[in-house]
Amino acid sequence: MLDEPFSSLDAALRLETRQAVASALAATGATAVLVTHDQSEALSLGHEVAVLWNGRLIQTATPETLYRRPVTRELASFVGEAVLLPGMATRDRVSCELGELSLSGPVGQGAVDVMVRPEQIRLLRADETMPDGAAAYDAVVTEVIFQGQDAGVALQLRSDARTMVRARVPGYLCPRPGEQVRLAVDGEVTAYARA
Repeated sequence: MLDEPFSSLDAALRLETRQAVASALAATGATAVLVTHDQSEALSLGHEVAVLWNGRLIQTATPETLYRRPVTRELASFVGEAVLLPGMATRDRVSCELGELSLSGPVGQGAVDVMVRPEQIRLLRADETMPDGAAAYDAVVTEVIFQGQDAGVALQLRSDARTMVRARVPGYLCPRPGEQVRLAVDGEVTAYARA
């Protein structure tokens, strides 16, 4: 049982120690339970991740499943950044302000909240089209948070000034505030039925 074992270490030492512990556990074939509030730690170390929410176990899954298909919209926002948009689901597709997208799993038909991860939002120059002919949507960059290897980009859609989304791009592709861009969504998305 490892209870927050890396929490008091600085970032570089934390990463190095995590890798050493993971290697030691794998080499010996030992099973360990790691308790942590650090989502990246849980996703990078766990073979299976269990999430407790208000004293209840709400999802147990592989790290990839937990991140890509969290069972609730609240969990989607808790495990990484999430863009949540209103939409309408029909069978295996959903329509929202970012177009008609493929669903990762069925949710029935009707009103839903669509969850898109910021790294799924691809940015293009204003005059660029999608290479595969897919739809792209006009937006303006309102804020950029540069973090070195990547950057968080806040965008306002031109089709609806009330719709704001966040994208995550590699740091070397970082746009500037005020820049006109186009965006498209890569991959499948998850949706949650509205009550």
